[in-house]
Amino acid sequence: MEFQLPTEIVTLPSQGLIYSSDNPLSSGKVEIKYMTAKEEDILTNANYINDGTVLDKLMKSLIVSDINYNDLLIGDKNAIMIASRILGYGKDYKFTYQGEEQVVDLTTLENKEINPSNYTAGKNSFDFTLPTSGVDIQFKFLTHGDEVRIAQELKGLKKLNSDNSPDLTTRLKYMIVSVNGSTEKKDIRQFVENYLLAQDARALRNYISEVQPDVDLTFFHERTESKVRLPIGLNFFWPDL
Repeated sequence: MEFQLPTEIVTLPSQGLIYSSDNPLSSGKVEIKYMTAKEEDILTNANYINDGTVLDKLMKSLIVSDINYNDLLIGDKNAIMIASRILGYGKDYKFTYQGEEQVVDLTTLENKEINPSNYTAGKNSFDFTLPTSGVDIQFKFLTHGDEVRIAQELKGLKKLNSDNSPDLTTRLKYMIVSVNGSTEKKDIRQFVENYLLAQDARALRNYISEVQPDVDLTFFHERTESKVRLPIGLNFFWPDL
């Protein structure tokens, strides 16, 4: 007997603009299938949960499109994560925020608006002048592959010094791709470790957050009448927890 699983198309926040033309992700869309019992096995795999790979294993299993998962921008991966949750357990996400039970319809979450004129097709590199020091840098948006390498580097650093936790500077070393025209990794690392001012680092992070394609992961909290970030807790993919 042959069965056909239903699928859905996920529109990527990046619209595919940052991927090279020969990359399937440049279409700006990814096809994923509905969750099955096989994927629930993944979600309950203790080894995947313990090593922190469970959600990536899940999404790799759900993606139908022929893509390289490591190429996915983090914001695009977030869109696939939200769609996977909707197709697996429905659109209503129940959680507790400031002692109150909240229910958010995940289908109302929208991709952040981006200005295509800020991007050069197929190029993941952007110019920014650090406001305090005046240093010209270029940075990129991180991919899943970058995140894996960052995690491996941090794990190695932790082994060398258990008290050392250079999460912020390590991520910046991967985000920044040139400093005053130099693309040498040793120059970039030396700059981040010794010369990057805290004010400039904060300004860079804020600018990246502003222009980076992503899902708008906020909801309107009625009591405070403000938008707050959606807490992605254990019950996001484990609603019965």
